Amino acid sequence: MAEVKFEKISPADFFYRNRDIAGFTNPSRSLYTSIRELVENSLDACEMGRILPEIIVELQEVGEGSSEDVKIFRLRVKDNGIGVDAKHIPHAFATVFYGSKYGYRQSRGTFGLGGTMALLYGQITTNRPVTVISCTNGDIHEFVLRIDVVKNEPIVLDHKIHKNNDEWKGTIIDYYLEADYTNSKAKIVEYFRNTAIANPNASLTFIDPKGRLYYFPRVTEKMPEPPKEALPHPVGVDVETMKRLISMTKSETLLSFLTSSFQRVGPKTAREVIELAGLEHVANPKELNHDQLTALVEAIKRYKKFRAPDPTPLSPIGKDLLEAGIRAILMPEFLYVVQRPPQSYSGFPFIVEAAIAYGGKIPPSENIQIYRFANKIPLLYDERADVVWKVVSERIDWNNYNVSKGAPLAVVTHICSLKVPYKSVGKEAVADRPEIERELTIAIRECARELKHYLIKVERRTIAIKRLSIYAKYLPKIARFSAELIDRKEPPDVTKLLKKMGVTPDIMEKVRLEEQGSSM
Repeated sequence: MAEVKFEKISPADFFYRNRDIAGFTNPSRSLYTSIRELVENSLDACEMGRILPEIIVELQEVGEGSSEDVKIFRLRVKDNGIGVDAKHIPHAFATVFYGSKYGYRQSRGTFGLGGTMALLYGQITTNRPVTVISCTNGDIHEFVLRIDVVKNEPIVLDHKIHKNNDEWKGTIIDYYLEADYTNSKAKIVEYFRNTAIANPNASLTFIDPKGRLYYFPRVTEKMPEPPKEALPHPVGVDVETMKRLISMTKSETLLSFLTSSFQRVGPKTAREVIELAGLEHVANPKELNHDQLTALVEAIKRYKKFRAPDPTPLSPIGKDLLEAGIRAILMPEFLYVVQRPPQSYSGFPFIVEAAIAYGGKIPPSENIQIYRFANKIPLLYDERADVVWKVVSERIDWNNYNVSKGAPLAVVTHICSLKVPYKSVGKEAVADRPEIERELTIAIRECARELKHYLIKVERRTIAIKRLSIYAKYLPKIARFSAELIDRKEPPDVTKLLKKMGVTPDIMEKVRLEEQGSSM
């Protein structure tokens, strides 16, 4: 009989062996994911400090890779955010699942994995360490780090302290990775373009290996309200979460524990839940056994009177900022933006924002162009697996809104939540939760109704212009022919008549050019 061997591996070792599930599937996708994860961290660092983001990304080819298209690149990302305290830098950048994004508030990152995973991928493919330079206040700290994959711990190879004569504050990540830029260039440029839509208050600069500069300037200095830390909502809490909250509480009674550990739970609600669970108000939460904890959680699930979750931990883009971003990048002829009121799924609050842009610089396309965002992150892969594609393609009958096939139409959606229900760790597709799907459908339909009104006006205006063009073309001829019939030297002036009918100088000029073209 074969001997079965059991072993325990660290989170870093797990993702070292299974990096595909985090979006690092191949050299092309891995480069895109690395840039995205590091830029997201920079944007979060600026937003938390209410700082207008200045982010510079430089990519340099430095050597041959494992194949013809794959090369060794140096990736450098610099921001002007709040920086990272020196004591946290080694673990923040060289420990998987260590970060500041596990609180009850919205952030671009979800798992505390992305940035570290990007650096781990670089270490795996090039065997070179990462350099992290950061400053919060005072001196600048420079660390050279490597990840101990087996122990999931940082290895500090060097630590230098520099004088901060320029009073700089922010973070610089500088490391090497094996990548395929040729096949990822289009997605990377699209990522920066879309990021500029969701973050019009950011200045984004990308310098590629050929020295080409892609610059997306700031178009507004308005800052969105940053998310605020809040208590968890009781709906959606399971036994393990309840155990964790109890282990951290200082409350000595079950009543005070519920009112101090959860949002929107007052004394009356707490008493009703405790009675529904068959427990005592004065019971010490730390002395509850497993069956009593289970009864408490089951009572919370059966209790139907909880108020909706507090939306203050959320930070939507906002109608004004989203409109500014779309106008700057897509330059549409028509634009309508809507922000839905806060809703919740499984106890997690979320807000849906949507926009429809039409015409202008938007090129006609057989398929409706979809721009998807979640917590201000552009989602560029797995479009057909996303709930937005389902709503746009299956739930909306565009014929009802006078939208013809091949129209120059773009649909922009943004979902912000404490916990976006991504389908994978790669964070590229949102699951079709019924609550989110319903809100998306309502928002897009509202935008589509406004588009229909606009298209009807355009159609009416087109018909009117066509009719007036006929008047402008034939009335002068009728006047001239009539004058010739009665031997009148000068035909009557019909200019005033045409003006009263609504014929503008533009229409007259258009008719003149058409006649000039037909006579040539």
